[in-house]
Amino acid sequence: MIIKPGKLLSQIDSPADLKKLPKEQLVQVCDELRQFIIDNVSVYGGHFGASLGVVELTVALHYILETPEDQLVWDVGHQAYGHKILTGRKEAFHTNRIYGGISGFPKRKESEYDTFGVGHSSTSISAALGMAYASKYKGDKKKQHVAVIGDGSMTGGMAFEAMNHAGVLDTNLLIILNDNCMAIDPNVGALKDYLTDITTSRTYNKVKDDVWHILGKFSKFGSSAQEILSKVEGAVKSAVLKQSNLFESLNLRYFGPVDGHDVNHLAEVLADLKNIPGPKILHCVTMKGKGYGPAENGDQTTWHAPGLFDKVTGEIYKKTVTSPQPPKYQDVFGHTLVELAKADPRIMGITPAMPSGSSLNIMMAEMPDRAIDVGIAEQHAVTFSAGLATQGLKPFCNIYSTFMQRAYDQVIHDVCLQNLPVVFCLDRAGFAGADGPTHHGAYDIPFFRCIPNMVVSAPMDEEELRNLMFTASKFEGPFSIRYPRGQGVMPDWKRPMREIPIGQGRIIREGEDVAILTIGHIGNYATEATDALAKEGFNPAHYDMRFVKPLDESLLHEIFSKFKKVVTVEDGAVMGGFGTAVLEWMMDHGYSAQVKRLGIPDAVIEHGEQLQLHHECGFDPEGIANAVKELAEVKVGSFH
Repeated sequence: MIIKPGKLLSQIDSPADLKKLPKEQLVQVCDELRQFIIDNVSVYGGHFGASLGVVELTVALHYILETPEDQLVWDVGHQAYGHKILTGRKEAFHTNRIYGGISGFPKRKESEYDTFGVGHSSTSISAALGMAYASKYKGDKKKQHVAVIGDGSMTGGMAFEAMNHAGVLDTNLLIILNDNCMAIDPNVGALKDYLTDITTSRTYNKVKDDVWHILGKFSKFGSSAQEILSKVEGAVKSAVLKQSNLFESLNLRYFGPVDGHDVNHLAEVLADLKNIPGPKILHCVTMKGKGYGPAENGDQTTWHAPGLFDKVTGEIYKKTVTSPQPPKYQDVFGHTLVELAKADPRIMGITPAMPSGSSLNIMMAEMPDRAIDVGIAEQHAVTFSAGLATQGLKPFCNIYSTFMQRAYDQVIHDVCLQNLPVVFCLDRAGFAGADGPTHHGAYDIPFFRCIPNMVVSAPMDEEELRNLMFTASKFEGPFSIRYPRGQGVMPDWKRPMREIPIGQGRIIREGEDVAILTIGHIGNYATEATDALAKEGFNPAHYDMRFVKPLDESLLHEIFSKFKKVVTVEDGAVMGGFGTAVLEWMMDHGYSAQVKRLGIPDAVIEHGEQLQLHHECGFDPEGIANAVKELAEVKVGSFH
């Protein structure tokens, strides 16, 4: 099903086409663009509320800027659907986030209009500032450099670092703050309250009126940049004497707040700001989900990425099931943490802005003083957890694997060197699916197993996740547990917890000739593969190692004494990962075996359904079965 765009949007294949339209038609363009996003996402899925909230801003930016010569950087990319549609990807938009289709995020190799690849928050200001300084260095004074950052992303420390630097570099940088009080979940922290104060302040609304009045005169009478700048600065300074401004304190000229849904006014404002040199910030107030009633009036967290839905009624489609289904791993984490916390008053839950995604919101509802959202600030989340640990508490710090990359130094310096008992629960480990390479959790095994004092573990199923969480609650040192996005395999998962000896694996299936060693949920693929292989006369053994560090040495001695052919399987990077750890142990202990490592190769793997990506990389059930056959020197055939 191909969604047809509206009359005006159908004529737009690039910003040059948009510029051909008279300003009076911009409102209609916005209406058609918003409807096109609604039509497509309702049928094909994807992120939703964020892009609806910036439709007018997107149209105004491409109408006024000379993109792609002018550099436009979007923070994260949830808000960039309109940008993609206006920049030549309208016909391909139905393939958004689908295997082999366009990415759900801006991507440099996909379009010249995507000036910077984005997937993690708070990077736009740094990137745009680097571009702006490069233009200054090369003597290009006309090129514009714009960073569009959501207020949720503004809570990330990197955004503050970039603004601090921008204030002392005289570059042509415009930061647009998209203020809608939402990231995925509602924003938290003092910055949110500060922005709310600005938007309701009579002083700043007066400044806004004064500034735009002066700019209006400038655009009519052609005053020099120096004259207008002097008048603007005078108006702002007179107000700042009455109320301090965070951004002005960083030497960023502040303009706003303005209505982010008035496309004509936004176009005027952006046109005027192009003529004001130096770093500046435009504060736009928007509504996430703007223009779609259920998203505006309903749970905006749900409408961040609702899945497929009826665009008329707003009903979100759910799969019909006739039998009990396994839970999502994140929900097992959330419910189990509450169980553990009820029995142990030391236990705390920490998340960087992902309470719903991690299911820490379950604990927040029952124990609000013991479950803390620190905002989009992974580094702070880790060191905050370390601080809690020094005072005898037991923090469970839940961070998506891909976002844990941002806090690596804190894990080493603030937790592991001090051997503090922080439990890292790494959600979305392995392939993240449609979110693609910016969100794949590929690297946590290699970068965690090399850190002293760190225990590295992964459960094969929901019961094992509960057991590992229970074990970690008793362990007095750093402990990591990785688990994937999506469902487990056990409908009857809520079983009594038991402590697992650190570094102990288990035998899943006795066998001969070939041993399959797995870590984590991907071991269920090996079970499927061995069942199929048994029907063909093969009898490989299967071991669930449970721990990458420390490895179960007794089990490895048993394996390498018996088997000369071994397959290792992991849903993480092969380089330096679980298979590499097994090879290192084998060499260190004088064993010799033919070892085949399966996992994520040394390559960027694009987006798609998890099973599609597992198949591409050769560690789906068929890939595991074929690896066993290859080692057994049997011709590889079709998988049954």
